[in-house]
Amino acid sequence: MKFTDGYWQTLPGVEILKARDIEQITDDADGLTVYAATAPLTGRGATLNRPVIATTLSSPAPDVIGVTIEHFTGGRDRGPDFMINTTATRPQVDRADDRVSFRSGALRAEIPTAGPWRLDFIGDDQLLTSSTADSIGVITDDEDRHFVREQLTIGVGEHVYGLGERFGAFIKNGQAVDIWNADGGTNTEQAYKNVPFYLTDGGYGVFVAHPERVSFEIGTEVTSRTQFSVEGQRLTYYLIYGPTPKQILSKYTALTGRPAAVPDWSYGLWLSTSFTTGYDEQTVSSFIDGMAGRDIPLSVFHFDCFWMRQFHWCDFVWDPAMFPDPEAMLDRLKAKGVRICVWINPYIAQRSALFAEGEQLGYLVRTTDGGVWQTDLWQAGMGLVDFTNPDAYAWYAGKLKAVLDQGVDCFKTDFGERIPTDGVTWHDGSDPQRMHNYYAQLYNQCVFDLLRRERGDGEAVLFARSATAGGQQFPVHWGGDCESTFTAMAESLRGGLSLALSGFGYWSHDIGGFEGTPDPAIFKRWVAFGLLSSHSRLHGSSSYRVPWAFDDEAVEVTRTFARLKMRLLGYLSELGRIAHTEGIPVMRPMLLEFPEDRTAVAVDTQFLLGDRLLVAPIFRADGRATFYVPDGTWTHLLTGKQLSGPYWYTETYDFGSLPLFVRPGTVLPWGTRDDGPEYDHADGVTLRAFEVDRGTEIAVRVGDASYVVRRSGNTLTATAEGTDKPWRLQVGDRIAAAVDNRAELPVS
Repeated sequence: MKFTDGYWQTLPGVEILKARDIEQITDDADGLTVYAATAPLTGRGATLNRPVIATTLSSPAPDVIGVTIEHFTGGRDRGPDFMINTTATRPQVDRADDRVSFRSGALRAEIPTAGPWRLDFIGDDQLLTSSTADSIGVITDDEDRHFVREQLTIGVGEHVYGLGERFGAFIKNGQAVDIWNADGGTNTEQAYKNVPFYLTDGGYGVFVAHPERVSFEIGTEVTSRTQFSVEGQRLTYYLIYGPTPKQILSKYTALTGRPAAVPDWSYGLWLSTSFTTGYDEQTVSSFIDGMAGRDIPLSVFHFDCFWMRQFHWCDFVWDPAMFPDPEAMLDRLKAKGVRICVWINPYIAQRSALFAEGEQLGYLVRTTDGGVWQTDLWQAGMGLVDFTNPDAYAWYAGKLKAVLDQGVDCFKTDFGERIPTDGVTWHDGSDPQRMHNYYAQLYNQCVFDLLRRERGDGEAVLFARSATAGGQQFPVHWGGDCESTFTAMAESLRGGLSLALSGFGYWSHDIGGFEGTPDPAIFKRWVAFGLLSSHSRLHGSSSYRVPWAFDDEAVEVTRTFARLKMRLLGYLSELGRIAHTEGIPVMRPMLLEFPEDRTAVAVDTQFLLGDRLLVAPIFRADGRATFYVPDGTWTHLLTGKQLSGPYWYTETYDFGSLPLFVRPGTVLPWGTRDDGPEYDHADGVTLRAFEVDRGTEIAVRVGDASYVVRRSGNTLTATAEGTDKPWRLQVGDRIAAAVDNRAELPVS
């Protein structure tokens, strides 16, 4: 939201009171408060009829400073509020004659003791960003709405990233972004997963701790500043010092919640019935058998919406015409070696038996006049589960438990974005504006908590669409409704990269696109991309996504990349552990691994799978790919071809390949099996070494086993601990089996 008309004027009807003259600074054990008048205090008379803005600094965790800007403080906070994980830390306050310093770990804020407003954030003695004399604003508009605004400076050459799963330009400089969940597809400025957090390559991130609409102007209201504003009398944000992008993400996810660990089986291939296609048990069995008969490993089969009767979504009752004995059917399907996922959403159609039950019990969102809020958008007469009511939360989870008891393993938690803000009331009195985005958090948490209770930690997994800050705790999330085009494939990747820089550890997308039917070339190129993503699902709208529906080569391509991913499960599982314990995503924008590379920080058409594998999806039917290789000698995983960087390359690949390069200095665990994800990844693992320099020591972890690979002169030596399983060391074409948990090979 903009408030000014160019540099000199405000927009019509807008009045901005700015923090101008620092009047007093107070501190206690918990923080520091700066009182600033909105005009110079030239004498006692100037204190009359003069608003004062209070800015309070806090230290919720080392290297994090919280900032709360307030005008009137007497308002009621109706919630909800984001969960903040605080760490016991006592800030250090130092006073000098002309300024006060507030330190949290290696981050400090400096404020002058008098005169014009200024707040500098300094990390390890380097200025990161500043709130200047024109930055803070308490604003009213011509509709008598009140807002609080902050502006932070952007350095020369500094880039801004994140703000959720956004499908437009990867670098956010020059964009206006409203944090407001919407079901807008992947080709608009709207987003399913809006996160009021951004990070920069200037060494810091900013989390605006408001679940309601947060309006960002990234170098647009003032080209040299980021601006963020909320409606009301208070604005709270946290400035997080890295200094690297990885460290920023790790500290941000420590603050808002780390991604849960996910089971190994979830990394395997998921296959869906697709949305509006017709299907019954025979159809489903033919798909599962068709994958097995073509030697394509399949991990999960997903039943989309029409497992329930039309106009009854969601009642969690199998359509008796199609599935007369669901328990027996699920037993038969699971005997084929797959897990089962079913589609759900939090909307209760009027014809669902749960609507009358929820209405009677008071479990559906109410209108301000006491009735049930309803709409015909999506399902006829549908209501909305009120997850702020603990009884409704338990009621909804109980209905899903019955489905789990039938044999279902996990849920696709669709929707959660179309949440009303006008004329509704919530059980706990929550502010409807704040509940709009936050609803997705309660919805996914309810389902994930049920799965964790029923299946155990590390076994719970969702396929979720909507989210906000903290939603990373309930994985996995997928990219929503995209078209079946190469451009949609690229916009989906941009969304995933932005989500990765917003704290989300895992991400997936609809292989082949959702809307329409992809031609075979698009499908085959998307398959390679999808099966080198953290999670992989074949899904569409009105057409099936089984590979044989396209051509014989599509079957071969799917088999190739599905089996390749199974070989990488030891590597992927370790990446998942890192996402869970450190908050670093499995799929990583180039920025995360090469923050000092001025080219890499801008690349949004490729990514790193973990820190070792460079993946450049191909967005053309003719197989031509243009991709960037950072410094060093990189080795193609499938062919052994080597390329040196830093350099942009243009090459042509057939459908069975793509730019997939191993980073120099890598020891990549290579599994013994390619028929599925659930095997002992350390048993028989091959440690494939690539361009290991002299004097280098590399640690590798596969499950509970740990390996250390060292190069001394022209000899590569590997040792292992925590395993009695056989393993091997490989350099190029040479392989040495371990003896007494030690292996050695010459290196040219």
